[in-house]
Amino acid sequence: MISLLQKIFTWWNRDTFGTRLKTLISGRLVGQDSFGNKYYENKKGERWVIYANEIDASKIPVEWYSWIHHTPNKIQNEHELKKYSWQKPHQPNLTGTKEAYYPNKDKDEPEKKYKSWLN
Repeated sequence: MISLLQKIFTWWNRDTFGTRLKTLISGRLVGQDSFGNKYYENKKGERWVIYANEIDASKIPVEWYSWIHHTPNKIQNEHELKKYSWQKPHQPNLTGTKEAYYPNKDKDEPEKKYKSWLN
């Protein structure tokens, strides 16, 4: 019962009841990315994504990002999309997580670029 109420009233857990209903009635599954996100389109040309886990727009890879913003006419297949050896795989935004980058991460205290005169 609680999960049904969560589905109806919360948008941050996953897709809402309205999105699920819209997907069932008019959605056509276009594809799925490496993160497990599913991409849908209806006859009017509206496009949306149902995220596999936590909703985070930075988890959309570049080929699907361009598709969802109507940039290309067709979806680029992963085999058609030329990736170079120096390119890293897509990562979501890591800000606020343990994997986030900041200088002097391994040290306990960050280095200051100034010296305080109130010692």
